[in-house]
Amino acid sequence: MESIRFFKMSGSGNDFIIIDNRDGAVSTDPLPPLVAKVCLRRMSVGADGLILIERSDRADFRWRFFNSDGSRAEMCGNGARCVARFALLNGIASAQMAFDTDVGVIQASVHGDLVKIKMSDPKDMVLNDGIVLANYPVPISRVNTGVPHVVMEVKDLPNANVKAVGREIRFHEQFSPEGTNVNFIAPLNDRMWAIRTYERGVEGETLACGTGNVAAALVLAERYRLLSPISLKTLSGSDLTIYFKRQGDADYRDVYLEGDARVVYRGEMDPEAWQFEFGATEPIRTPSQKTSC
Repeated sequence: MESIRFFKMSGSGNDFIIIDNRDGAVSTDPLPPLVAKVCLRRMSVGADGLILIERSDRADFRWRFFNSDGSRAEMCGNGARCVARFALLNGIASAQMAFDTDVGVIQASVHGDLVKIKMSDPKDMVLNDGIVLANYPVPISRVNTGVPHVVMEVKDLPNANVKAVGREIRFHEQFSPEGTNVNFIAPLNDRMWAIRTYERGVEGETLACGTGNVAAALVLAERYRLLSPISLKTLSGSDLTIYFKRQGDADYRDVYLEGDARVVYRGEMDPEAWQFEFGATEPIRTPSQKTSC
């Protein structure tokens, strides 16, 4: 491959390399090693994930989403907002668009740097469940919002041990073999909740998680009969807003996620961005190098 044009974009603190691949600009097979290299900070462009826009026969385009380690993810709310704005800016789709993902066709609406996407219908919601950690029980709720999520209410969110507790739950046999993402939430005031998320595949905390915010909002709506919309403040400081309709107990439809999608810069990757060796062992990714969901 020659050099590759790309956008660097950020959605609520998660950054992505986005490439228009409708003409096969990225042809390397397998792709995971290339993705892992170009997402590696200080050695290459650096990002939480990489998104390829490709052709679709049933929507404006199709995306392929990769975590920074090269693994595929079914859905990413923050990435979806960024890719929608990218498509509008590059004339790939209009402000009202639909694009194909591994969880189905996603609808999006772009208004400046604010993007609203329609999520896939949530499933498998369970409230007031329990899990035993290190011989003590912990109350949790869980729901799948495109990817599986656990939601926990905590009293002291700033001091919550997100990494240790999140990791224990993520790898718990109750969620084997796929594992789960884990969200810690606490009220900021009568109208706003705060959230921190441990993401599987990242094995650490991210600045924001779109599907995690949706999961937390729906659990809060069900537990406390909160009305739509619900906003949560992420670790990055950005607010994400979730809209929904309640059909019945634990049955939600027409779920939307709204938040920012900003262009950081536009560039062109030279082949030297991925033509390097990791050395004897792959470099340890720092806490800032977290993939997103």
